[in-house]
Amino acid sequence: MSPPRGLWPSLLRVRRLDGEPDVVLRALRGRDRAEWEALRRANEDWLAPWEASAPSDPYGTAARRRRFAQLVRAYDRDAHRGVLQPFCIEVGGALVGQMHLNGIEWGATRSGNAGYWVARAAAGRGVATTALAALVDHAFLGLGLHRVAVDVHPDNVASLAVVRRLGFREEGVRYRYMHIAGAWRDLVAFALTVEDLRGDSLVARWNGRGVNPGGRE
Repeated sequence: MSPPRGLWPSLLRVRRLDGEPDVVLRALRGRDRAEWEALRRANEDWLAPWEASAPSDPYGTAARRRRFAQLVRAYDRDAHRGVLQPFCIEVGGALVGQMHLNGIEWGATRSGNAGYWVARAAAGRGVATTALAALVDHAFLGLGLHRVAVDVHPDNVASLAVVRRLGFREEGVRYRYMHIAGAWRDLVAFALTVEDLRGDSLVARWNGRGVNPGGRE
């Protein structure tokens, strides 16, 4: 099955009911280069333990040399092909991270895998949780997907808290599943399906703190 037309670019804005600024998910643009590169530099040590790496380039030096314009073009190309939704996260007009729906499949599974990072300064403020809730709503209600998965390093306490707050169902361990920070790492698998939300908005549940789609209290 081919992906529907007109999937990209998309713009998602979440008005937060806790008095915090809106969380905006949008396409990364060429003019974001200086701000994005400064954000990555400032958070290199913060993000390093959880960054995907290549076995042939375990410390990610090739990725760091990639030109920003090439990165944006690659994002847009894969987004228009329907296999990726590559958002940056913006709060109060400033970039604070990224939220992607990767590996989108349109056949019998209609699924995608969420991946995200936020800057240290944005951590603990509900930004990643709000952005992931928005991505799930976009996947289910906007794109018509059936399943969103998230794979989390078992030592990444902050990311584990994000998926558990939103009621993602834990599905087991993927042993030595991904090359991260220079070695093959186990990841804990989480997922939500359309049935878990029963037609509701995950953003609305999170804003109202009534989240329990995967059956957790």
